Amino acid sequence: MARLMNARLRCLTLLLGALASLPALAEGDPTRPPAGWLQGGPDAGAVADEGGLRLQSVLWPQRGKPVAIIGGTTVPLGGRLGEARLIRLSEHEAVLQGPEGLTRLYLTPDVKKQMIVLPAASAKKSRQGKDLP
Repeated sequence: MARLMNARLRCLTLLLGALASLPALAEGDPTRPPAGWLQGGPDAGAVADEGGLRLQSVLWPQRGKPVAIIGGTTVPLGGRLGEARLIRLSEHEAVLQGPEGLTRLYLTPDVKKQMIVLPAASAKKSRQGKDLP
């Protein structure tokens, strides 16, 4: 009798544990980009106004030309994407020259970088003790 109760308790515990983990499974991979990014929906973020182009990555090889991945297409610096030519590339931006003019694509368009400037007194305090071996 005790064995039967023990087995039922184990099964109930496993079932409750499995049910408790269902919400985490429904959320999916937290490192995966938003669905709009993959499907080109309204929350895609990096979509340019013209043509739906999206800068996905910038690669800087040790040898050779830097490369941008735009909308799943690998474009070397100076290369063409449709009628546009990739004329400038930085670690966060690609500039295309086309018939409509310049198109700027940003790797993280929703992120605004700001320089943090420390007051002189705070800077001296933060450096104290760092010169010691």
